[in-house]
Amino acid sequence: MPTPRTLLLTGAAGGLGTLMRSLLPEYGYELRLFDVRPIEGEPDAITADLSDRDALREAVRGVDAVLHLAGISLEAPFEKILRSNIEGTYNLYEAAREAGVPRIVFASSNHAVGFTPAPRAGEPPVPVDTPRRPDTFYGLSKSFGEDLAQLYWDRHGLETVSVRIGSCFAEPTDVRMLSVWMSPADGARLFHAALTAEEVGHTVVYGSSANTRLWWDLTSARALGYEPRDDSEPYAEKLIAGLGELDPGNPAHTHLGGRFVVDPPVWPY
Repeated sequence: MPTPRTLLLTGAAGGLGTLMRSLLPEYGYELRLFDVRPIEGEPDAITADLSDRDALREAVRGVDAVLHLAGISLEAPFEKILRSNIEGTYNLYEAAREAGVPRIVFASSNHAVGFTPAPRAGEPPVPVDTPRRPDTFYGLSKSFGEDLAQLYWDRHGLETVSVRIGSCFAEPTDVRMLSVWMSPADGARLFHAALTAEEVGHTVVYGSSANTRLWWDLTSARALGYEPRDDSEPYAEKLIAGLGELDPGNPAHTHLGGRFVVDPPVWPY
């Protein structure tokens, strides 16, 4: 697929969206920004909720692809998750289908498989086809998004790459994150690969850097042309000195979902 010229970026005011606003134009993208919150310094950004179907139809008009980062990114009451992450994602897919947009890159999450045990030393990484085990209503909404993407590929030919993102920050902030961290630069590399790879149908990939302590299998991401360049290991010594090693008796340290399996942070956080 040729590099999309105009890319709709939903959730453009969020943490990950803000990072991608600065990084993706380097790959030749002209960004159309969408968020429920106004974006300072971006007067042309579309300020609307995912429940606003007319705004979504206008947002997708004439774009070549969508990077869908919008939605609640922590646990919340089911009614809020339903409105934003489930109904909102459906509204986006319907608007994209009606407009003939060929591809969406969907920000899924490791929380779609959050109750999956992390591999222990010597065990193989977790594959993308491991059974989904969401750890929260939030994780459940990401499972729904992946199934919705499959349906729209099978029924309508709308392609999606679902990226199960771990943690995308400038640097890892705890010891568990050493295994799931994706640097912002690698995030942009992965999204670019997902937007331009040929014949993806519906492909599920894990989103992380090439971490020494990596928990999951990046084979399907590499098959898109993704070549991660960063590793969390340079941060390991300092984090472990301050926080200690992971506790094998703590479920928050031994499952892919981390603290979401025992005490999920609740939106707004």
